[in-house]
This record gives sequence, C-alpha cells and structure tokens, in this order.
Amino acid sequence: MTRIKKTRKAGDAAPKHAPRTKKSERVLARKKQDSGNKAGSRQNPEGSAAKGSQAAKDPRIGSKKPVALGTEVMASQAKVAKTKLTDEQRLLQLEEDPRLNQLLDMLEEGRDLSAADQQWLEQQLAKIETLMQKLGIEDLDETDIVSNDSDEALLDKFDTGLAQLQNYQKE
Repeated sequence: MTRIKKTRKAGDAAPKHAPRTKKSERVLARKKQDSGNKAGSRQNPEGSAAKGSQAAKDPRIGSKKPVALGTEVMASQAKVAKTKLTDEQRLLQLEEDPRLNQLLDMLEEGRDLSAADQQWLEQQLAKIETLMQKLGIEDLDETDIVSNDSDEALLDKFDTGLAQLQNYQKE
C-alpha cells in the first residue's frame, strides 16, 4: 500500500469560511464585564467608593453657622453662672476670695492698704454683711463678747465640765 501524505488543503468537499471583516467593523456579542475597582481608586476614594453614602455625610462639615470664640464664650458662661448662685453660694464665694483673705491678713499685720484696695475691701465686707443678714447668720465675734461678760460664768462652765469628766472616769 502506498502512503498518502496529509495536507492542510481541504479540497472541494470542505466547508467554506465566511470572509474576514475588519476589526473596526466587527460587533461584539456582549459588553465586557467590569471587574474590580477603577485605576487610582485607592488615592481617590470619594470618586469610586461613596456612590450611595452621600446621605451619611457629616452635617457639621461645611456649616456656615458662626462659631463663638474664647472671650465671648467665657463671658456668656460667667453670666449664666452668676444668675444661678444662691445667697449661700455667693457668701461662700466671697469669703473664700483669695484677694480678700490677703488684704485682711495685711490689715492684721498692721500694713497700710492703698486707697483702691481699701475701697474694694470695704465693698466686699459690706456685701458679706448684707448676705449674712439675709440668711439670718449672726456674727460669732458679737456672741462671744456677750457671753464673756463675767469670769464667774466661765468658772461655772469649767466646774460643770470637770464634774462631768470625773463622772465619766468613774464609770
């Protein structure tokens, strides 16, 4: 038997191919599927990532409302604080004032005060006195003077205290 060499030519019996068309004339069967993020999406997150998150935007960003700065805020807070203080709180605040205590210490030492300091001190003491009268608080110095009238009264108090101490020690 003789051997026949295979060829690529199909011959007359082979099916005919459609003629070739140019690439620009060809129509794709379907649109190419998008996969992944667009190029540069990591550096430009607002363009690609936040399509539906526009409603979740922070409302404070871009606000046109004026913002009060340091001194105005402090002044408004001081006004609110002054109106809420009761008479007792005002009295405590006046008595704990460091300037008042310093000036009173200077007076006790016998130093002379300037006219402005003296005037301020008198005003503060007058405020304290009026608040004490409003609250019905008596000055302790005046009550001590009344009770220290006689030495015999003090001696009697001492004797009663001594008697109570002795009774306690017996028990």
